[in-house]
Amino acid sequence: MSIRRSTAALLSVMLAVALPAAPASAEPKGSGHDDAKALHSLRAPVTDENFYFVMADRFANGDPGNDRGGLGDDPLVSGFDPTRTGFYNGGDLLGLRDRIDYIRELGTTSIWLTPSFKNKAVQLEDGPSAGYHGYWITDFTQIDPHLGSNADLRALVDAAHARGMKVYFDIITNHTADVIGYQQGARMAYTGKDAVPYRTAAGAPFDDRDHAGRNSFPSLSATGSFPYTPVLDPDERNLKVPAWLNDVTLYHNRGDTTFTGEDSYYGDFFGLDDLFTEDPRVVDGMIDIYQRWIGDFGIDGFRIDTMKHVNDEFWQRFGPEVLRYAHRQGKSEFFMFGEVFDTTRAFTSQFTTRDTMQAVLDFPFQEAARNFASRGQPASQLASFFADDDWYTDRDSNVYQLPTFLGNHDMGRIGGFVAADNPGADDTELVARDRLAHELMYLSRGNPVIYYGDEQGFTGPGGDQAARQTMFASQVPAYLDDDLIGTDATHGQDNFVPTHPLYQSIRALAGLTRAHPALRDGAQQHRYATDGPGIYAHSRLDRTEQREYVVATNNSEQPRTAAIPTYLAGHTFTNLYGDGPDRVRTGGDRKLSLTVPPLSTVVYQSTGRLPRSKAAPAISLATSVPAAETAGRIRVGADVAGSAFHEVTFYARTGNGRWESIGTDDSAPYRVFHDVSGLAPGTPVQYRAVVGDNNRHSAQSRVRTAVVPAPTLTIAAPTEGSGVRGRVEVRATADPERATHVVEVERRIDGGAWRRVGTDASSPVYTVFDDLTPLDLPADTVVEYRAILTEPNGTRVTSATRRVRAAGPPITTATLHYLRPAADYGQWGLHLWGDAVDPATLATIGWDRPLPVTRTEGGWAEYDIPLVDDTRPVNFIMHLPNGDSVPATREPGGDRSFLPIDRPEVWIVQGDPTVHSSPPAR
Repeated sequence: MSIRRSTAALLSVMLAVALPAAPASAEPKGSGHDDAKALHSLRAPVTDENFYFVMADRFANGDPGNDRGGLGDDPLVSGFDPTRTGFYNGGDLLGLRDRIDYIRELGTTSIWLTPSFKNKAVQLEDGPSAGYHGYWITDFTQIDPHLGSNADLRALVDAAHARGMKVYFDIITNHTADVIGYQQGARMAYTGKDAVPYRTAAGAPFDDRDHAGRNSFPSLSATGSFPYTPVLDPDERNLKVPAWLNDVTLYHNRGDTTFTGEDSYYGDFFGLDDLFTEDPRVVDGMIDIYQRWIGDFGIDGFRIDTMKHVNDEFWQRFGPEVLRYAHRQGKSEFFMFGEVFDTTRAFTSQFTTRDTMQAVLDFPFQEAARNFASRGQPASQLASFFADDDWYTDRDSNVYQLPTFLGNHDMGRIGGFVAADNPGADDTELVARDRLAHELMYLSRGNPVIYYGDEQGFTGPGGDQAARQTMFASQVPAYLDDDLIGTDATHGQDNFVPTHPLYQSIRALAGLTRAHPALRDGAQQHRYATDGPGIYAHSRLDRTEQREYVVATNNSEQPRTAAIPTYLAGHTFTNLYGDGPDRVRTGGDRKLSLTVPPLSTVVYQSTGRLPRSKAAPAISLATSVPAAETAGRIRVGADVAGSAFHEVTFYARTGNGRWESIGTDDSAPYRVFHDVSGLAPGTPVQYRAVVGDNNRHSAQSRVRTAVVPAPTLTIAAPTEGSGVRGRVEVRATADPERATHVVEVERRIDGGAWRRVGTDASSPVYTVFDDLTPLDLPADTVVEYRAILTEPNGTRVTSATRRVRAAGPPITTATLHYLRPAADYGQWGLHLWGDAVDPATLATIGWDRPLPVTRTEGGWAEYDIPLVDDTRPVNFIMHLPNGDSVPATREPGGDRSFLPIDRPEVWIVQGDPTVHSSPPAR
């Protein structure tokens, strides 16, 4: 632990002990107010790291002798081909160690490695492609031979520690490499639990969610427990290490996921063997694997892949047990954060609140930062984004712990986003927008993450392989075509250039936050935001130093001036960063007038400290109500008099139990979103709040009571207004989800009587199938569905009605209409794929041979698409032959699709990513 953090932690404890309780008169008699004290907003051990996220295979080649992993010269065996994006390119751990000072001098405090365990070198079914990325693991106990050895890892960790840096491992608990096949065929379509339930070894059906997290999990049989019978090739029966991973009953064995609903938890990712994480044997095995890397190699933390695809009960054991083990090994700052690829706070926050994990990657921040810095969207949107940070506040975690980032190896690079969002912009503007995004990341809450190469202006046309360029000289033609930002260099040369303008900017930001720790993890208070592009401003405050920092960012292309509120009247602020006067003074209204240059940031620090408060402010609780976003959380807010720096601790209790802290907020408006998913609907919960000022005064609110709401029930499929025929899958989800739910689905035709379709009690998705074939419904007949949930305590919830229509006979041809105002259609055509399109048509299509226009009518080019299944999506890209440059040779919108059973005709317009259901206005 650093001296700064040790001192801060000690002072935090001293202040908490010294804070006096409020007078008894502030509370009703007998309320137990002594259980509720003013606490400080949590600063966990890791709120001040600067991460460098690096893919070892793409960074530096320190030992060409391991390029092939000891597997010979054939790229389809070794996986090594430095001319292809999807194969090993030659980087390794020795190369990373050789270049470690380049990383350190950027201001890095922690190196985060992509998965480095031994992988299946090549999966012929996937491209073919190689396991250079690290996500196809066969041996969880050794480093991939392409990257070096366990000894090389030990040397890298030692070298990092000697330089004051930590090393984080990217780990996987959701799946292994694709080794298991099925007797029925390879990579089968997903089969749901409602269609074919799991069965015990004795043949009895059961729902695994009834046993997840418990020791009652039944024994399973490879031949009778699963919808598909798992099989192994003879030479791969003992391929995986540790040996328990070769037991095929420890996998879900349900076929490939579509990444939605139930199958997002149980399905195989493109064939990767999905572990049965509900089984305690899998939980125990994964805990043992990763504890060994901590104990044997001194790993300092984990980034956890695909966290949202693993059940809650797994994390509720894995996180605490691994953390306790790390602490016993002397790793007091051991830190774990998960990948939850979602931008909904109510969802992403549940992994740190309900599931007790320390942190998740801040995907919502990535979207907000891109919108602000690259797309120039209103500053007020950024203010709304930061206001929702309270979703992460609970007793043992908050938003200050989250790693923040601007791009990654899956979604793409910030440089690529800036270039795509600003076509025609010159290099000066691209550098400025890229820098602005990094300024926002470094100067706001969270732990900033640099994706390797971003500091050298790397771009790329997309995510995945297109964003995994080598830092050393590349031989990949696609990478050699990239235009880098801020330099004339190409990927045909090494790019370890410390004079690159973005490297210099990031280094300066890291130095600034190191010199002024409040800018890294001080309290963050919103101050000002324009309704359009312009200034967003916030304050940072270190509770021990009591100095205010004002950070103002301008995302417009013109200078902007704003009067920014502060805590201080008639006070001088000095410039620490950016172009502006050396000294500025607030007026009697405590506002600081600042002019911020275009696409720039300024930082000012108060010359003196905040005055000490003379008395605690008055505090009252607002009405506590269920959060609009989820029935599993209750929004608890407090109103505090005045506008000085305060911290508010919220408490809750049920019945006559003790008051338990549910989180402390250090920025107005003061809120927490209390997780009540574990309480029965109708349970009364009492709340109170305690405010602490900056001079050890405190005051308490009166108690208010809220009631745990009933769950919400939503029909997820079929979609509203869609066409249905034959056997209809009706799918419902509950929030919060409980294993005790029972859901019944009803249907009615043309406003007639409701009739029962079926009942499902298997979580996490409730599914029944309704066969409409015997009804022989005319086309466009109205069909309605509703779901009814019951709880053991008698709670009953009915969903909103879902209205669909009978689709009539299958559609054999879909038509896409395309408008180019200049009517210059030429060779513009459709790249098509998926199960909807006639295979004979697909056989005629290639990237160099898109489907040509069928006819032109009324100025629109029309493309007729022969179909074999109108219930499956038609996936398409509109482009010129071999064209992949938006907008010159490819239309924006990425991979687009439509469902013919719902809309057999669609319209698209040049430059517009929208797929229209009717002709748009011209």
